[in-house]
Amino acid sequence: MAVCDHIRQTKSRFLQLKDVRLAAKRIAPPALAFAAMLAAWEFYVRHFGVPPYVLPSPTLILSTLISDWSTLFPSLLVTLKTTFGALAAAVIGGAGLAVLFAQWKWVERSFLPFAIVLQVTPIVAIAPLLLIYLDAPVAVLVCAFLVAFFPILSNTALGLAAADRNLADLFKLYQATRWQMLLYLRLPSALPYFLAGLRIGGGLSLIGAIVAELAAGDAGKGAGLAFRIAEAGYRLNIPRMFAALTLIGLTGIAIYAAFAALSAYLLGRWHESSARPGE
Repeated sequence: MAVCDHIRQTKSRFLQLKDVRLAAKRIAPPALAFAAMLAAWEFYVRHFGVPPYVLPSPTLILSTLISDWSTLFPSLLVTLKTTFGALAAAVIGGAGLAVLFAQWKWVERSFLPFAIVLQVTPIVAIAPLLLIYLDAPVAVLVCAFLVAFFPILSNTALGLAAADRNLADLFKLYQATRWQMLLYLRLPSALPYFLAGLRIGGGLSLIGAIVAELAAGDAGKGAGLAFRIAEAGYRLNIPRMFAALTLIGLTGIAIYAAFAALSAYLLGRWHESSARPGE
């Protein structure tokens, strides 16, 4: 028994060490490239004496981010509220409409053209029109929703339609109802596609929120990061502008990483898309 326990512990430590090595192998190259880029940027600004109002150095941006945190953080919360509110609405609307498309083809033929029209219309053209009919916060939310809606709809609809035909024939052979086929076959088949659309929609909802905030131009309390960027540009406070852009970039990375981790957790044990051969 002691020998077996020792073997199991050794195997567990070996697997943990392997996981650490794989994580380091994935993280190290982009981390080193990013660090080299920041070092080159810092060297360029310092060596050639570039003024901060033209191009601030990374260290100045970091210090500005810390000193202006009391101003930027509330704006970040406003942008995040809009982003996740729009994403939640896009998930409910997009996934729900995709299910209706899969269940009744006449619904797809009736409403898919409207979804395509909304997708191909630039959000910068829609935002000023929405601001005429809606309050600014609602208009910003609708703009972010429209940007994130179509990727979730199209990916989920594709996944629902991509169910294995042999399995679908088997379900029909056993006289499964349409809703049983949806629940036990089509929805599991669509999960990887839905999660891919969620990763895309998460970033696009943030982009839509920023673009809509720029169009809305709200000032004072309740203003998001986009307003802070515009405000810093008017005042030629370029370090604060870069600090706000840094917050937006970090937020986008965090959203993508969170949904990527969710995909790996849900799909890692059974779906081929999470397998990484050769690592």
